[in-house]
Amino acid sequence: MEIKGKQISILGAERSGVGAARLVKRLGGIPFVSDHAKEDKISESLKQLAEEGIEYECGAHSNRVFDTEFIIVSPGVPSNSSVMVQAYNRGITVISEIEFAFYYCKGKVIATTGTNGKTTVTSLIAYLINGTGRKCYTAGNIGYAFSEIADLVKEDEYVSLEVSSFQLDHCFSFKPAAALILNITPDHLNRYENCFENYISSKRRIYRALDEKDYLILNGDDANLSPDKVNTRAIVKYFSLTKNSEAYFEDGFIKVGVNGGEYNAFNAGDLQIRGEHNYANTMAALLAVTSVGVPFNEAASHLSTFAPVEHRLELVAEIDGVKYINDSKATNVDSVWYALRSFEEPLYLILGGQDKGNDYGQIRGLVLEKVKKIFAIGSSAEKIFNYFHHDVKVEIKNSMEECVKAANLEAKSGDVVLLSPACASFDMFDNYEHRGRVFKTAVEDLFA
Repeated sequence: MEIKGKQISILGAERSGVGAARLVKRLGGIPFVSDHAKEDKISESLKQLAEEGIEYECGAHSNRVFDTEFIIVSPGVPSNSSVMVQAYNRGITVISEIEFAFYYCKGKVIATTGTNGKTTVTSLIAYLINGTGRKCYTAGNIGYAFSEIADLVKEDEYVSLEVSSFQLDHCFSFKPAAALILNITPDHLNRYENCFENYISSKRRIYRALDEKDYLILNGDDANLSPDKVNTRAIVKYFSLTKNSEAYFEDGFIKVGVNGGEYNAFNAGDLQIRGEHNYANTMAALLAVTSVGVPFNEAASHLSTFAPVEHRLELVAEIDGVKYINDSKATNVDSVWYALRSFEEPLYLILGGQDKGNDYGQIRGLVLEKVKKIFAIGSSAEKIFNYFHHDVKVEIKNSMEECVKAANLEAKSGDVVLLSPACASFDMFDNYEHRGRVFKTAVEDLFA
């Protein structure tokens, strides 16, 4: 795609928008960034654009946005927003930052999506490939914005890309060498007209352009990804915790198929990342790296040294025999279900934030079985109290610091204090990372 000398509009001035603007400029195009947010909300991004000499506007979208060859849209801009509707009505092509960056990437791309587990699998794939001496970038929702590095990747290098449904919504010819869908459960439905099928369709866009040379790696335990529901020309490989597949779990071992119908095995007990869901994540990562040419034995030799991703079942500290676990990235009920299943120890659970229409019935049985007490925070605290207080002790707290201090007073040696909120963070924090950092600081303050 030749864009030299052409006007290219970018909607959204956050990380991916800045990355796209920089790539447009490197390619000789003329980028223009537009964001409806006020200047003080995106000041750091605007500073970066100004330093690059890239024109921008904020506070509203002007008609200049539509004076463009096409529009690159950041994932934070809803498809039904006024500026997007106007672009559609004017017949302007709208593509995602992921789609745009892919045009200029010469390396092998491994793209991972799913409701849960994306960050862990994306990180693990890069960790395994880099461990073999090959070069793999981490990009997308974590690491670099894809646009920041796409044109720098060499043909013999790799990109492990975390891709959200929002990023896939405007992908049309995005064609990774291997695409992974880890699972699909209800999330972000407010962006999809509260229709689960629309959300599923968005996830499936990851494989719409794949052909016979590409690989599609799917969760064999997810009914939404069963063979009768997947229409693709790609080579499909399944992983499963419950049945024989190209990769499966049996008697404590992760088994991955190799050429000739044989299976290589890895002892799951040697993993640092805990829980059955991480066995599934490991299988997905191994299928991905072996599909793009990395030998199993080379990759698997690094599995036991892979540490948990920050904010995902991250051990912050152990104080007087009590473990403090940061799972701030658990922004939906399904993630909390997996987190609760990962522990045999009695739990003090910090739950709450900005509710996304949560149905807590999915975790009620596990809460009854494992949780000593819930500390509820955020705008959903009252809903959580009303749902659980007949089953387990629930206290509403005003801050993360209050939760940690209260849990510290009650927890005994052998207990676990688990932050796994099941909610978005924006009612009290900048994002889930900020929430996790506040939790970690509160735990560290217990040492003071």
